[in-house]
Amino acid sequence: MNYKTLLKQQLTKLQYLGWAHYCSVCHNHLRSFLPFGDPPRQNALCPVCHSLERHRLDQIFFEKYTNLFDKSPKKMLHIAPEQSFELRLKQIENLDYISADLMSPRAMLKVDITDIPFPDNTFDIVYCSHVLEHVPDDKRAISEFHRVCKPQGWAVLQVPITTDKTFEDPSITSPEERKRVFGQEDHVRCCGPDYIDRIQAAGFKTNRLRATDVVKPTDCQYLGFQENRLVFYCEKAA
Repeated sequence: MNYKTLLKQQLTKLQYLGWAHYCSVCHNHLRSFLPFGDPPRQNALCPVCHSLERHRLDQIFFEKYTNLFDKSPKKMLHIAPEQSFELRLKQIENLDYISADLMSPRAMLKVDITDIPFPDNTFDIVYCSHVLEHVPDDKRAISEFHRVCKPQGWAVLQVPITTDKTFEDPSITSPEERKRVFGQEDHVRCCGPDYIDRIQAAGFKTNRLRATDVVKPTDCQYLGFQENRLVFYCEKAA
């Protein structure tokens, strides 16, 4: 991080300093989060580290329910690395961290997740957040995650939950129609809580947890995420 970026971050901390909210990613107390999205969601974006609701919930889940931070040697594959997470993950002791994406210049490797160029049973951890809704053959991508995950390894595979039941239509190809039907120009489906079925079909034992399974309901607003937000925690059998 260069001097100008660090200075800007420190000034932002002072500008938004307060006690109404707490960012679990950058560990700053804030008077507010910022709106983000189309249409804008209130209290979505951390002004300091730019984390969103899903990042803050995932961070707490990682800390409370996984071995990510226990300092034992592990290898992690992070798909579409988020700015708010990447630097912090790279600093974890004894974590062999690899980021990958098909288009992001920030990723360490260019990778098509439907054809991951690693041998079977390579990674202890796979993290992929809000990518699968962009991938036409998401079932193959999930199968690839299962293949490269080690026995007794785990993955967190997140998708935006925007409907009661997962829906897709391959005939919808124009950006305008995709935005109208799926909510975003480059989405190819709407995902519901039943998305767990696709993950389990690939071989993962999967738990679907609500935010209120991770933190107290009264803490959700303070931490900046909705009570009904989900975490899909996936384990590969021994």
